[in-house]
Amino acid sequence: MSTPRFDELIHAPTRLSLVSLLAATEWAEFRYLREHLGLSDSALSKQLTTLEQAGYVTIRKSFVGKRPRTSVTLSSAGRAAFDGHVAALQEIVARSGLTVLPGG
Repeated sequence: MSTPRFDELIHAPTRLSLVSLLAATEWAEFRYLREHLGLSDSALSKQLTTLEQAGYVTIRKSFVGKRPRTSVTLSSAGRAAFDGHVAALQEIVARSGLTVLPGG
């Protein structure tokens, strides 16, 4: 289990949704992230740049034929930050006597 640690960078709703999607996959394509989050290209790029500068994601740019393809993965530091943030949120919610876990 991760050490609970609230992470202000991840806590922003858009970044939390983004990191949550990345936590569920090994690599995700930019297009997939954009469509699932309902963001414009520029808004998603800005969020990814913020996470990349923090060392939370790795961005890989390649070409398929002549088309550029951008893929993103959560780094080990990003995974640890996300896991710690989720644990901190669970602790906060547990204080109310509720749970964020299914069947809890």
